[in-house]
Amino acid sequence: MEPIPDAAEFFRRSAGVWRSQRTSHHLLHRRAETGASLIEVQTLDPGDARLEAIARLHGQDAARLSGGCHVRWTASMAWDRAGEDHEGETLFALVPTQPGGREGLLLRDRGYAETSPVAGRFEMDDEDGLVLITSYETMESRERFWFLCQDVRLRASTVEGLSNTASLCIETRMEVALPDRVDRPELQPSGSALGW
Repeated sequence: MEPIPDAAEFFRRSAGVWRSQRTSHHLLHRRAETGASLIEVQTLDPGDARLEAIARLHGQDAARLSGGCHVRWTASMAWDRAGEDHEGETLFALVPTQPGGREGLLLRDRGYAETSPVAGRFEMDDEDGLVLITSYETMESRERFWFLCQDVRLRASTVEGLSNTASLCIETRMEVALPDRVDRPELQPSGSALGW
């Protein structure tokens, strides 16, 4: 793959629909859980009104935006109870703090651990992986995304605080659009450690 110059380009290369197979290790319970999800990533240009609104919400200058994305997902995990819902959507806005756009602020309209707006940090490492770091009131999450090839991405994450977990996801790009409502049974994870 060609080098990825900045986080905005990483988001552009992530556009599309991804099938994600996850293994999560719950350190407190000393147990692993498998899961699967469908994730749709739509790249947004810096001038998108939704990104500008997020910048204003976080007190940032919208002129400094380098881009962002709209993400929606539907998922299931092995420990789900009947009626548990793992569907949602969020907006990400990138505000570089260094020349080159390889590190800066990551603004969201809602967090993963909380539904209120949250600001984190992003940085690109020496291997063109994108690292997202978000601190919440009771925990901190750290995720690293990287491409194995154009249509296969890996994601490793840790959450430290009230919930201590470590997860690894293998994400494969699909050639279909994510429907408005996904038939949940087809996302049920298998018994395999990697969810397939």
